[in-house]
Amino acid sequence: MVAVAWRSLFPLVIISAFVIYEEWVSFPSCRLLPNTADLPDEHVGNEDDSPEDLRVMMVANLLLLGSEAGFIDLYFRDYYMSKFFKKSFQILKPDMLLVLGDVSAHGSELSKSKWLSVLHQFDHMLGPFLELPLHVILGERDVGKCSDLDAKFVNWIARNFPGLDSSGCGAFEISNISFVSLNAIALLCGNSRLQFDVEKVIERESVYLQTEIKGNAEANNESGMLIRELSSDFGWRENAMTPGSGPVLLLHFPLHRFGSTNFMEGGTFKSIIDPSGHGSASVESRGFSRTSPYDLSQTVPPNATKYIFHALKPRIIFSAHTHEFSDHTHPDGTREVTVPSMTWKVRDNPGFIVATFRGNRSTVRVTYCSVARESHILTVYTSALVLFLFLVIVSNTLRLKSLS
Repeated sequence: MVAVAWRSLFPLVIISAFVIYEEWVSFPSCRLLPNTADLPDEHVGNEDDSPEDLRVMMVANLLLLGSEAGFIDLYFRDYYMSKFFKKSFQILKPDMLLVLGDVSAHGSELSKSKWLSVLHQFDHMLGPFLELPLHVILGERDVGKCSDLDAKFVNWIARNFPGLDSSGCGAFEISNISFVSLNAIALLCGNSRLQFDVEKVIERESVYLQTEIKGNAEANNESGMLIRELSSDFGWRENAMTPGSGPVLLLHFPLHRFGSTNFMEGGTFKSIIDPSGHGSASVESRGFSRTSPYDLSQTVPPNATKYIFHALKPRIIFSAHTHEFSDHTHPDGTREVTVPSMTWKVRDNPGFIVATFRGNRSTVRVTYCSVARESHILTVYTSALVLFLFLVIVSNTLRLKSLS
Protein backbone atom coordinates (compact mmCIF):
# COMPACT_ATOMS: atom_id res chain seq x y z
CA MET A 1 0.00 0.00 0.00
CA VAL A 2 2.84 2.37 0.83
CA ALA A 3 4.45 1.73 -2.55
CA VAL A 4 1.16 2.37 -4.35
CA ALA A 5 0.61 5.63 -2.46
CA TRP A 6 4.19 6.72 -3.21
CA ARG A 7 3.76 6.02 -6.92
CA SER A 8 0.54 8.04 -7.03
CA LEU A 9 2.17 11.02 -5.30
CA PHE A 10 5.38 10.91 -7.33
CA PRO A 11 4.09 12.90 -10.38
CA LEU A 12 2.71 15.59 -8.05
CA VAL A 13 6.06 15.84 -6.26
CA ILE A 14 7.91 16.19 -9.58
CA ILE A 15 5.55 18.88 -10.89
CA SER A 16 5.70 20.83 -7.62
CA ALA A 17 9.50 20.67 -7.62
CA PHE A 18 9.65 22.05 -11.19
CA VAL A 19 7.23 24.88 -10.37
CA ILE A 20 9.32 25.89 -7.35
CA TYR A 21 12.57 25.62 -9.33
CA GLU A 22 11.26 27.72 -12.25
CA GLU A 23 10.10 30.40 -9.84
CA TRP A 24 13.44 30.46 -8.05
CA VAL A 25 15.63 30.35 -11.16
CA SER A 26 13.78 33.29 -12.75
CA PHE A 27 15.06 35.76 -10.14
CA PRO A 28 17.95 37.96 -11.36
CA SER A 29 21.08 38.14 -9.25
CA CYS A 30 22.13 41.79 -8.89
CA ARG A 31 25.03 43.69 -7.38
CA LEU A 32 25.62 47.41 -7.00
CA LEU A 33 28.75 48.77 -8.68
CA PRO A 34 30.37 51.79 -7.01
CA ASN A 35 31.92 54.27 -9.41
CA THR A 36 35.41 53.45 -8.18
CA ALA A 37 38.29 51.18 -9.14
CA ASP A 38 37.26 48.74 -6.42
CA LEU A 39 34.23 46.64 -7.31
CA PRO A 40 33.09 44.65 -4.26
CA ASP A 41 30.30 42.13 -4.42
CA GLU A 42 27.70 44.41 -2.88
CA HIS A 43 24.09 43.31 -3.07
CA VAL A 44 21.39 45.71 -4.10
CA GLY A 45 19.51 47.57 -1.40
CA ASN A 46 16.69 50.05 -1.54
CA GLU A 47 17.51 51.97 1.61
CA ASP A 48 18.83 54.99 -0.30
CA ASP A 49 16.18 54.96 -3.02
CA SER A 50 14.02 58.02 -3.50
CA PRO A 51 10.66 58.28 -5.29
CA GLU A 52 12.26 60.93 -7.51
CA ASP A 53 14.97 58.54 -8.73
CA LEU A 54 14.74 57.34 -12.33
CA ARG A 55 15.45 53.60 -12.62
CA VAL A 56 16.27 52.50 -16.16
CA MET A 57 16.75 48.86 -17.10
CA MET A 58 19.10 48.39 -20.08
CA VAL A 59 19.45 45.26 -22.19
CA ALA A 60 21.23 44.54 -25.46
CA ASN A 61 21.68 41.95 -28.18
CA LEU A 62 18.42 40.01 -27.85
CA LEU A 63 19.13 38.42 -31.27
CA LEU A 64 15.54 37.36 -31.94
CA LEU A 65 14.82 35.08 -34.90
CA GLY A 66 11.13 35.80 -35.42
CA SER A 67 9.44 33.34 -37.76
CA GLU A 68 12.76 31.54 -38.28
CA ALA A 69 13.06 30.54 -34.61
CA GLY A 70 13.36 26.81 -34.03
CA PHE A 71 11.76 24.61 -31.39
CA ILE A 72 14.55 25.11 -28.81
CA ASP A 73 14.49 28.89 -29.24
CA LEU A 74 10.73 29.20 -29.00
CA TYR A 75 9.99 26.76 -26.17
CA PHE A 76 13.18 26.97 -24.15
CA ARG A 77 15.39 30.02 -24.69
CA ASP A 78 12.71 32.59 -25.52
CA TYR A 79 10.40 31.10 -22.90
CA TYR A 80 12.98 31.60 -20.16
CA MET A 81 13.99 35.06 -21.40
CA SER A 82 10.34 36.11 -21.14
CA LYS A 83 10.27 34.81 -17.56
CA PHE A 84 13.48 36.69 -16.77
CA PHE A 85 11.97 39.94 -18.10
CA LYS A 86 8.76 39.42 -16.15
CA LYS A 87 10.52 38.63 -12.88
CA SER A 88 12.99 41.51 -13.32
CA PHE A 89 10.05 43.86 -13.85
CA GLN A 90 8.39 42.63 -10.64
CA ILE A 91 11.52 42.73 -8.48
CA LEU A 92 13.43 45.78 -9.75
CA LYS A 93 10.42 47.98 -10.63
CA PRO A 94 12.17 50.01 -13.37
CA ASP A 95 10.65 53.22 -14.74
CA MET A 96 11.90 52.71 -18.30
CA LEU A 97 13.44 50.10 -20.60
CA LEU A 98 16.30 50.79 -23.04
CA VAL A 99 17.37 48.24 -25.66
CA LEU A 100 20.85 49.04 -26.99
CA GLY A 101 20.66 47.40 -30.40
CA ASP A 102 20.64 44.03 -32.15
CA VAL A 103 17.02 43.19 -31.45
CA SER A 104 17.17 40.86 -34.45
CA ALA A 105 19.77 38.15 -35.01
CA HIS A 106 20.14 38.91 -38.72
CA GLY A 107 17.56 41.58 -39.42
CA SER A 108 19.54 43.12 -42.26
CA GLU A 109 18.88 39.94 -44.26
CA LEU A 110 15.15 39.78 -43.53
CA SER A 111 12.23 40.90 -45.65
CA LYS A 112 9.81 43.39 -44.13
CA SER A 113 7.26 40.67 -43.42
CA LYS A 114 9.84 38.60 -41.53
CA TRP A 115 10.94 41.72 -39.67
CA LEU A 116 7.36 42.12 -38.48
CA SER A 117 7.53 38.63 -36.97
CA VAL A 118 10.66 39.73 -35.08
CA LEU A 119 8.79 42.77 -33.76
CA HIS A 120 5.89 40.57 -32.68
CA GLN A 121 8.30 38.24 -30.86
CA PHE A 122 9.97 41.29 -29.30
CA ASP A 123 6.64 42.56 -27.90
CA HIS A 124 5.76 39.10 -26.56
CA MET A 125 9.12 38.76 -24.82
CA LEU A 126 8.95 42.18 -23.14
CA GLY A 127 5.53 41.47 -21.62
CA PRO A 128 4.86 43.95 -18.77
CA PHE A 129 7.65 46.26 -19.98
CA LEU A 130 5.34 47.40 -22.80
CA GLU A 131 3.55 49.46 -20.15
CA LEU A 132 6.72 51.51 -19.55
CA PRO A 133 8.48 54.14 -21.66
CA LEU A 134 10.61 52.26 -24.20
CA HIS A 135 13.53 53.33 -26.37
CA VAL A 136 15.35 51.07 -28.81
CA ILE A 137 18.52 51.93 -30.71
CA LEU A 138 19.74 50.16 -33.83
CA GLY A 139 22.53 47.61 -34.02
CA GLU A 140 24.48 46.35 -37.01
CA ARG A 141 22.57 43.05 -37.01
CA ASP A 142 19.35 45.06 -37.31
CA VAL A 143 20.31 47.25 -40.27
CA GLY A 144 23.46 45.71 -41.73
CA LYS A 145 27.21 46.21 -41.77
CA CYS A 146 28.83 49.03 -43.71
CA SER A 147 28.62 47.30 -47.10
CA ASP A 148 24.89 46.63 -46.61
CA LEU A 149 23.85 49.89 -44.97
CA ASP A 150 20.88 51.45 -46.77
CA ALA A 151 19.30 54.72 -45.64
CA LYS A 152 15.79 53.74 -46.75
CA PHE A 153 15.93 50.43 -44.89
CA VAL A 154 17.27 52.18 -41.77
CA ASN A 155 14.37 54.63 -42.00
CA TRP A 156 11.84 51.77 -42.26
CA ILE A 157 13.31 49.97 -39.23
CA ALA A 158 13.51 53.22 -37.22
CA ARG A 159 9.80 53.94 -37.83
CA ASN A 160 8.94 50.70 -36.00
CA PHE A 161 10.60 51.85 -32.77
CA PRO A 162 9.44 54.83 -30.71
CA GLY A 163 11.47 58.03 -30.66
CA LEU A 164 13.84 57.37 -33.57
CA ASP A 165 14.26 59.72 -36.51
CA SER A 166 14.92 58.64 -40.11
CA SER A 167 18.66 58.22 -39.41
CA GLY A 168 18.11 55.98 -36.38
CA CYS A 169 18.91 58.64 -33.76
CA GLY A 170 16.75 59.97 -30.96
CA ALA A 171 16.61 62.52 -28.15
CA PHE A 172 14.19 62.60 -25.24
CA GLU A 173 13.82 63.71 -21.65
CA ILE A 174 12.22 61.83 -18.77
CA SER A 175 12.17 62.90 -15.11
CA ASN A 176 14.41 65.87 -16.04
CA ILE A 177 17.09 63.49 -17.35
CA SER A 178 18.15 64.11 -20.97
CA PHE A 179 19.04 61.19 -23.24
CA VAL A 180 20.56 61.21 -26.73
CA SER A 181 20.86 58.03 -28.81
CA LEU A 182 23.06 57.89 -31.91
CA ASN A 183 23.26 55.53 -34.85
CA ALA A 184 26.82 54.39 -34.19
CA ILE A 185 26.86 52.15 -37.27
CA ALA A 186 26.71 55.20 -39.51
CA LEU A 187 29.64 56.78 -37.65
CA LEU A 188 31.64 53.58 -37.96
CA CYS A 189 31.08 53.27 -41.70
CA GLY A 190 32.75 56.48 -42.88
CA ASN A 191 31.36 58.95 -45.36
CA SER A 192 27.71 58.42 -46.17
CA ARG A 193 24.43 60.28 -46.12
CA LEU A 194 23.55 58.53 -42.86
CA GLN A 195 26.79 59.68 -41.27
CA PHE A 196 26.01 63.25 -42.25
CA ASP A 197 22.52 62.94 -40.74
CA VAL A 198 23.98 61.61 -37.47
CA GLU A 199 26.50 64.46 -37.38
CA LYS A 200 23.63 66.93 -37.79
CA VAL A 201 21.90 65.33 -34.78
CA ILE A 202 25.08 65.73 -32.70
CA GLU A 203 25.41 69.36 -33.78
CA ARG A 204 21.75 70.10 -33.13
CA GLU A 205 21.83 68.58 -29.65
CA SER A 206 25.06 70.41 -28.83
CA VAL A 207 23.52 73.76 -29.77
CA TYR A 208 20.33 72.93 -27.85
CA LEU A 209 22.26 71.98 -24.71
CA GLN A 210 24.40 75.11 -24.81
CA THR A 211 21.31 77.24 -25.38
CA GLU A 212 19.58 75.61 -22.44
CA ILE A 213 22.58 76.07 -20.17
CA LYS A 214 23.49 79.64 -21.16
CA GLY A 215 19.93 80.87 -21.44
CA ASN A 216 20.96 84.23 -22.92
CA ALA A 217 20.56 86.11 -26.16
CA GLU A 218 23.97 85.19 -27.46
CA ALA A 219 23.16 81.52 -27.18
CA ASN A 220 19.82 82.09 -28.88
CA ASN A 221 21.54 83.80 -31.78
CA GLU A 222 23.98 80.96 -32.08
CA SER A 223 21.16 78.44 -32.17
CA GLY A 224 19.93 80.11 -35.36
CA MET A 225 23.17 79.38 -37.21
CA LEU A 226 22.95 77.04 -40.13
CA ILE A 227 24.60 73.69 -39.59
CA ARG A 228 27.46 73.53 -42.03
CA GLU A 229 28.21 70.38 -43.93
CA LEU A 230 30.53 68.11 -41.98
CA SER A 231 33.09 65.80 -43.48
CA SER A 232 34.83 62.85 -41.82
CA ASP A 233 37.03 65.47 -40.12
CA PHE A 234 33.92 67.00 -38.48
CA GLY A 235 33.19 70.68 -37.91
CA TRP A 236 34.13 71.78 -34.41
CA ARG A 237 32.19 74.51 -32.61
CA GLU A 238 33.32 76.25 -29.50
CA ASN A 239 31.73 74.57 -26.50
CA ALA A 240 31.86 76.08 -23.03
CA MET A 241 30.05 73.17 -21.37
CA THR A 242 31.96 71.29 -18.70
CA PRO A 243 32.63 67.52 -18.99
CA GLY A 244 29.72 65.49 -17.61
CA SER A 245 27.19 68.32 -17.93
CA GLY A 246 25.54 66.94 -21.07
CA PRO A 247 22.99 64.21 -21.72
CA VAL A 248 23.10 60.48 -21.11
CA LEU A 249 24.55 59.07 -24.34
CA LEU A 250 23.27 55.79 -25.82
CA LEU A 251 25.05 53.89 -28.61
CA HIS A 252 25.31 50.36 -29.89
CA PHE A 253 29.07 50.46 -30.53
CA PRO A 254 31.39 51.55 -27.70
CA LEU A 255 33.40 54.74 -28.13
CA HIS A 256 37.11 54.51 -28.84
CA ARG A 257 38.85 53.69 -25.58
CA PHE A 258 42.00 54.55 -23.72
CA GLY A 259 42.66 54.03 -20.03
CA SER A 260 41.33 51.60 -17.45
CA THR A 261 38.42 49.23 -18.00
CA ASN A 262 36.70 46.94 -15.51
CA PHE A 263 35.12 43.87 -17.09
CA MET A 264 33.34 40.72 -16.01
CA GLU A 265 35.15 37.38 -16.19
CA GLY A 266 33.96 34.20 -14.55
CA GLY A 267 31.50 36.04 -12.33
CA THR A 268 34.12 38.44 -10.94
CA PHE A 269 35.22 41.91 -11.97
CA LYS A 270 38.75 42.50 -13.22
CA SER A 271 40.56 45.63 -14.33
CA ILE A 272 42.75 46.07 -17.38
CA ILE A 273 44.60 48.98 -18.95
CA ASP A 274 44.39 48.77 -22.73
CA PRO A 275 45.82 51.76 -24.61
CA SER A 276 45.04 50.17 -27.97
CA GLY A 277 41.31 50.74 -27.64
CA HIS A 278 40.68 47.04 -28.29
CA GLY A 279 38.39 44.93 -26.18
CA SER A 280 39.59 42.49 -23.56
CA ALA A 281 41.23 39.36 -24.87
CA SER A 282 39.04 37.40 -22.48
CA VAL A 283 35.91 38.25 -24.45
CA GLU A 284 34.68 35.16 -26.23
CA SER A 285 31.51 34.45 -28.12
CA ARG A 286 29.73 31.11 -27.91
CA GLY A 287 29.15 31.36 -31.63
CA PHE A 288 25.83 31.87 -33.30
CA SER A 289 24.33 29.85 -36.11
CA ARG A 290 23.79 31.62 -39.41
CA THR A 291 25.59 34.69 -38.10
CA SER A 292 29.24 35.33 -38.82
CA PRO A 293 31.31 36.56 -35.85
CA TYR A 294 32.03 40.26 -35.59
CA ASP A 295 35.30 41.85 -34.58
CA LEU A 296 34.72 42.62 -30.91
CA SER A 297 37.33 45.43 -31.05
CA GLN A 298 35.00 47.54 -33.21
CA THR A 299 34.49 50.96 -31.68
CA VAL A 300 33.39 54.37 -32.89
CA PRO A 301 36.44 55.89 -34.71
CA PRO A 302 38.79 58.10 -32.65
CA ASN A 303 37.92 61.33 -34.50
CA ALA A 304 34.17 60.73 -34.07
CA THR A 305 34.71 59.85 -30.41
CA LYS A 306 36.58 63.10 -29.80
CA TYR A 307 33.89 65.12 -31.54
CA ILE A 308 31.12 63.47 -29.50
CA PHE A 309 32.94 64.33 -26.27
CA HIS A 310 33.55 67.89 -27.48
CA ALA A 311 30.00 68.50 -28.69
CA LEU A 312 27.86 66.66 -26.12
CA LYS A 313 29.96 66.45 -22.91
CA PRO A 314 27.96 63.32 -21.95
CA ARG A 315 27.02 62.73 -18.34
CA ILE A 316 27.51 58.98 -18.77
CA ILE A 317 27.65 56.64 -21.77
CA PHE A 318 25.93 53.30 -22.28
CA SER A 319 26.96 51.06 -25.16
CA ALA A 320 26.72 47.39 -26.17
CA HIS A 321 27.87 45.14 -29.07
CA THR A 322 30.67 43.20 -27.33
CA HIS A 323 28.29 40.75 -25.55
CA GLU A 324 30.24 41.37 -22.32
CA PHE A 325 29.87 43.80 -19.43
CA SER A 326 32.59 46.41 -18.94
CA ASP A 327 32.91 49.63 -16.95
CA HIS A 328 35.32 52.11 -18.54
CA THR A 329 36.53 55.56 -17.49
CA HIS A 330 37.56 57.89 -20.33
CA PRO A 331 40.45 60.36 -19.88
CA ASP A 332 38.10 63.25 -19.05
CA GLY A 333 36.49 61.17 -16.27
CA THR A 334 33.36 60.24 -18.21
CA ARG A 335 32.10 56.77 -17.39
CA GLU A 336 31.10 54.34 -20.15
CA VAL A 337 29.23 51.17 -19.23
CA THR A 338 28.94 48.41 -21.83
CA VAL A 339 25.79 46.33 -21.41
CA PRO A 340 26.11 42.53 -21.79
CA SER A 341 23.96 40.40 -24.09
CA MET A 342 20.56 39.31 -22.85
CA THR A 343 20.43 35.99 -24.69
CA TRP A 344 21.72 32.45 -24.40
CA LYS A 345 22.54 32.44 -28.10
CA VAL A 346 25.95 34.03 -27.57
CA ARG A 347 26.76 33.57 -23.87
CA ASP A 348 25.96 31.10 -21.12
CA ASN A 349 25.30 33.81 -18.51
CA PRO A 350 23.18 36.65 -19.95
CA GLY A 351 22.84 39.88 -18.06
CA PHE A 352 21.63 43.44 -18.02
CA ILE A 353 22.12 46.59 -16.00
CA VAL A 354 19.89 48.97 -14.06
CA ALA A 355 20.99 52.60 -13.98
CA THR A 356 19.56 54.81 -11.25
CA PHE A 357 19.65 58.55 -11.94
CA ARG A 358 19.49 60.61 -8.76
CA GLY A 359 17.77 63.81 -9.87
CA ASN A 360 20.19 66.63 -10.76
CA ARG A 361 23.14 64.92 -9.13
CA SER A 362 25.82 63.84 -11.60
CA THR A 363 26.44 60.45 -9.97
CA VAL A 364 24.66 57.55 -11.65
CA ARG A 365 24.26 54.32 -9.71
CA VAL A 366 24.84 51.24 -11.86
CA THR A 367 23.63 47.78 -10.87
CA TYR A 368 24.83 44.71 -12.76
CA CYS A 369 22.33 41.85 -12.94
CA SER A 370 22.82 38.35 -14.27
CA VAL A 371 20.25 35.66 -14.96
CA ALA A 372 20.50 31.89 -14.79
CA ARG A 373 23.08 30.10 -16.90
CA GLU A 374 21.72 27.95 -19.69
CA SER A 375 24.14 25.17 -18.76
CA HIS A 376 22.84 25.11 -15.17
CA ILE A 377 19.21 24.78 -16.25
CA LEU A 378 20.06 22.06 -18.75
CA THR A 379 21.99 20.21 -16.03
CA VAL A 380 18.97 20.36 -13.71
CA TYR A 381 16.62 19.12 -16.43
CA THR A 382 18.97 16.29 -17.37
CA SER A 383 19.45 15.27 -13.74
CA ALA A 384 15.69 15.34 -13.15
CA LEU A 385 15.08 13.17 -16.20
CA VAL A 386 17.70 10.62 -15.10
CA LEU A 387 16.23 10.57 -11.57
CA PHE A 388 12.72 10.14 -12.95
CA LEU A 389 13.75 7.20 -15.14
CA PHE A 390 15.65 5.62 -12.26
CA LEU A 391 12.63 5.87 -9.94
CA VAL A 392 10.30 4.49 -12.60
CA ILE A 393 12.58 1.49 -13.09
CA VAL A 394 12.85 0.93 -9.33
CA SER A 395 9.06 1.27 -8.92
CA ASN A 396 8.35 -1.22 -11.71
CA THR A 397 10.92 -3.64 -10.31
CA LEU A 398 9.34 -3.53 -6.85
CA ARG A 399 5.86 -4.01 -8.34
CA LEU A 400 6.96 -7.10 -10.30
CA LYS A 401 8.53 -8.58 -7.18
CA SER A 402 5.37 -7.99 -5.18
CA LEU A 403 3.30 -9.71 -7.86
CA SER A 404 5.59 -12.71 -7.93
